[in-house]
Formats: sequence, C-alpha cells, structure tokens
Amino acid sequence: MNKINHVAIIMDGNGRWGKKKRKSRNFGHLNGIKIIEKLVKDSIKIKIPILTFYVFSTENWKRPKSEINF
Repeated sequence: MNKINHVAIIMDGNGRWGKKKRKSRNFGHLNGIKIIEKLVKDSIKIKIPILTFYVFSTENWKRPKSEINF
C-alpha cells in the first residue's frame, strides 16, 4: 500500500456554516480553526509529512475588514 505524502484541503464554507447555525460568520471561521488544529494533530499522528490548507482567495479581500482581520 502506498504511503500518503501530501494532503491538500480547501477551506470553504466556514462563514456560511456559521450563518446556517444562526451565528456569525466569524463563529464559523473560529470553528474552522478548531478543525484545522485537529487535522494537523491527526496528520502528525499518522505521519503525513505535508499538509496544505487553502484558506484565503483573492475574492476574500472584498469581505468586510472585521472578517478579514479575524
């Protein structure tokens, strides 16, 4: 069986998830951070050497400053 060397994750929908839960977009982003922390720990545990997160696109600069600075 081949060993996994690299996992890439696109972080999309955290803000929408927060709104769907009747909370703020930043609530969704905060929970996204918690997921990242868990993924990093799990990746270390199972010895995945490279983990990439795509978390911010150029379109994100159009969001309110309060969300960008979160």
